Amino acid sequence: MTKITLAKGLNMGLRKAMEDDPKVLIMGEDVGKLGGVFRITDGLQKDFGEDRVIDSPLAESGIVGTAVGLALRGYRPVVEIQFDGFVYPAYDQIVCQVAKMRFRSMGKLAMPMVIRIPFGGGIGAVEHHSESPEAQFAHTPGLKVVACSNPIDGYWMIQQAIACDDPVIFLEPKRQYHADKADLDEDAAPEPLFRSRVVRRGGDATLLAYGPTVKTALKAAEAASGEGRSLEVIDLRTLSPLDMAPVFESVRRTGHAVVVHEAHVNLGLGAELAARITEECFFSLESPVLRVGGFDTPYPPSRIEEEWLPDLDRVLDAVDRSLSF
Repeated sequence: MTKITLAKGLNMGLRKAMEDDPKVLIMGEDVGKLGGVFRITDGLQKDFGEDRVIDSPLAESGIVGTAVGLALRGYRPVVEIQFDGFVYPAYDQIVCQVAKMRFRSMGKLAMPMVIRIPFGGGIGAVEHHSESPEAQFAHTPGLKVVACSNPIDGYWMIQQAIACDDPVIFLEPKRQYHADKADLDEDAAPEPLFRSRVVRRGGDATLLAYGPTVKTALKAAEAASGEGRSLEVIDLRTLSPLDMAPVFESVRRTGHAVVVHEAHVNLGLGAELAARITEECFFSLESPVLRVGGFDTPYPPSRIEEEWLPDLDRVLDAVDRSLSF
């Protein structure tokens, strides 16, 4: 057993993937000598060399475009986008090339690429450093989109994403990088990559979350237990494809569902989840599916970001409204 943070788990997972497959490369701004701004790639260039851990120019479109060529030649590039808001210069490459290459070639060409994106707020950062762009990528056919929420998932999921022959957008909740520790058993069998997981059992209502809001949902469930309410919490883990079987099973039991994410509520992942739950569990629902998320404004200055981010009180208020409907 090794006690690790999410940052350490990702670092160990990347190291293991590079040890197992010489075709795995890491590219990005400051990923080499610096080890990344969050130190996720710390020590990897020293151990694997500058040919496999590549400090790139400040040009996201060029980074992803180069990775496309490498993937087509049999490599497995892992691209780091330094901050979520910096992904947009590469958006054309991701949507028009990365996502469509396999379909365009009628399956003849694979695109085994991982695009790591630190996402979400809560770190007191400036503009363009606290975005939640997951819905834009989940809406793009041809991309897999996953979000880890804890150190153990970070270790296993990054290796599984690298092993996937389809392009994976790998979302990492930056405020969780160094927040909590967990015991890692490297001999344990990991859960499949594209699977949701129930992380807390309950019977009164279902909370759905991913990435940074899983911890928020668990805190809300703990607080609700003091009032005699039993909340079930599901960590979605995969946003495209969505694994809805555990969600449907839970909602059919509880009759209530609340979705929590940092992204804007308007057209966020919560809208798709609410639609699917309504379609499949309509006769089990005792109230509408409610959503708790960021407000429909650009991400605010750091001094007031805590007012913008979904917190325990806002989640519990949604639970109250759901149960009293």
